[in-house]
Amino acid sequence: MLYNILVHAHSGLRWIVLLLLLAAVITSFRKWQAKDDYTSGDNKLYLFTLIATHTQVLLGLILYFISPKVPIFGSDIDFGTIMKETLYRFYTVEHITGMLIAAVLITIGRSRSRRMGGATQKHRTVFTFFALGLLIILVSIPWPFRIPGAGWF
Repeated sequence: MLYNILVHAHSGLRWIVLLLLLAAVITSFRKWQAKDDYTSGDNKLYLFTLIATHTQVLLGLILYFISPKVPIFGSDIDFGTIMKETLYRFYTVEHITGMLIAAVLITIGRSRSRRMGGATQKHRTVFTFFALGLLIILVSIPWPFRIPGAGWF
């Protein structure tokens, strides 16, 4: 029961994270190119994007330790078998690695942008790190056309 709730929460929050990241990337790019000010609205968007991403990672880490799709904990399946099985390899290695890298990039981008002096530099930094994070997330999501049994929600 708890597992299903966490899976649905993790899957649903994915769309919020993607929308916030897309909004942050578009906003930062537009404001960087226009040399616009760094407003409190921009700061809130970037902060909410960071919070949503970290919440998603937290749910994902909980699922990593209890999911039957990650058989390295409490299972007699050896790592060689996991690496040969596409579904197991994806969830055990590829998905978590990509998502953690993306979350680190987003965190670094937000942190660095807060310490920069000029608005243009702040927006450029957010754009660079958030766009890289978004790209890695898009590659690491278990899309239905990529992973058998994965759903849109």
